[in-house]
Amino acid sequence: MSNESRSKLVRGLICVAVGLIIWLLPPPGDLEPVAMHLLGIFIATILGLILQPMPQGAVVITAVAITAITKTLPIGDALNGFKDSTVWLIVSAFLFARGLIKTGLGRRISFMLVKAFGKSTLGLGYALALSDTVLAPATPSNTARAGGILFPIVRSLCSSMDSEPGPTARRIGQYLMFNSFQICVVTSAIFLTGVAPNSLIATLAKENFGYEVTWLGWLWASLVPGIISIAILPYIFYKLFNPELKHSPEAPALAERELAKMGPMTTAEKGMLTVFILVLLLWATAQWTGLNATAIALLGVAILLILGVIDWQDVLAEKGGWDALIWFGGLVGLAAGLSKVGLIGWLATALESALGSIGSWFLAFILVVIAYKYAHYFIASMTAHATAFFVPLALVAISAGAPLELVILVLGFFNSLNASMTHYGTGPAPIYFGAGYIDQATWWKNGFITSLINLVVWLGAGSVWWKIIGLW
Repeated sequence: MSNESRSKLVRGLICVAVGLIIWLLPPPGDLEPVAMHLLGIFIATILGLILQPMPQGAVVITAVAITAITKTLPIGDALNGFKDSTVWLIVSAFLFARGLIKTGLGRRISFMLVKAFGKSTLGLGYALALSDTVLAPATPSNTARAGGILFPIVRSLCSSMDSEPGPTARRIGQYLMFNSFQICVVTSAIFLTGVAPNSLIATLAKENFGYEVTWLGWLWASLVPGIISIAILPYIFYKLFNPELKHSPEAPALAERELAKMGPMTTAEKGMLTVFILVLLLWATAQWTGLNATAIALLGVAILLILGVIDWQDVLAEKGGWDALIWFGGLVGLAAGLSKVGLIGWLATALESALGSIGSWFLAFILVVIAYKYAHYFIASMTAHATAFFVPLALVAISAGAPLELVILVLGFFNSLNASMTHYGTGPAPIYFGAGYIDQATWWKNGFITSLINLVVWLGAGSVWWKIIGLW
């Protein structure tokens, strides 16, 4: 047995052992034993997502199978999450991302912005930030967006300006790499469809608190702190890294060469752009039209198929989307089951009683957000983080008197902003860190600084904005 296989086995046994211990614990209060059984499976699943003895889809499908075979939940309830509309919103958005990459529209948009704004190093940082912001609403895989579309462009720009890992990294590469990653973290927070775990947050909010998160409602609440973050972060990183190269005439030249190679906009690109704009408009006006966000996304996919922008083989080959369907749908079913067996209600009552002595709900809310954020030092997945901490910490804040809508949305934003600190906090992090331009100590130091900036912007200016729009 190889060392890797032995390590996976040990990690798997840890998950099983923890699950069994919780399974055998006596239920608190008037809960039935089935509540502890399901909690044991759920906690073991979370550990599986963190320790990764198997891919996350395999972990979740195993948990669903055990839940059904032990009759902890009826098979219909165990599979209930796979019919959740938010699950299919994610799958649809993955297919949009595939269209952006396949047609080359994502690269074209990025190179056009670099050509227009990339004459200085700082302008180049903003051009890449705008590129990510434009692409984010239709790419729920931040790995596909930042890693698949933007990273190759950033890497090419660094090389074109003679900045490579090692002695020339500070020339421009450190700045561009760190800035591009951190902006991806922010755009993931701004849009409900900016990263897949946002939709998990929305589903957990609906299942556990009865609150319906809308695409426009999420954007409206994130808009002001998101704009401030995108406006100031490239400049702050410019000062932190102080790149040796202040002007970048090679960047527009490179962009112009790449655009020339791509030629005129193809029919497929035009079709992709049209559908992209149509879907965004329909999402933005859904509160007036009454159209469901998932129905709009599915309509967009259907039009892309009809126009031939993507074909059925593209749909079948979209591994990221179908993987998300498995792990997300399974988690939704398990999370909904916790409410059905009464565990969430019991926890809410217990927390409300315990927090009765706290005088200020706002203080409790701030402490909850800080705890939620910095717990991500110990987790390498936004999905695992949301699954482990969203419901219990939301209950803590709500039990202290914090407004329900405020708690759900802000914890949703910070589920993405959490990833700013480490080189493993979300999918794009190891891609940008692995490029070799920034050592771990520098990444962690500036990642922590970024986390403090995000707290000030989102809890400072954000709180003022949330007061204006009536969230508290």
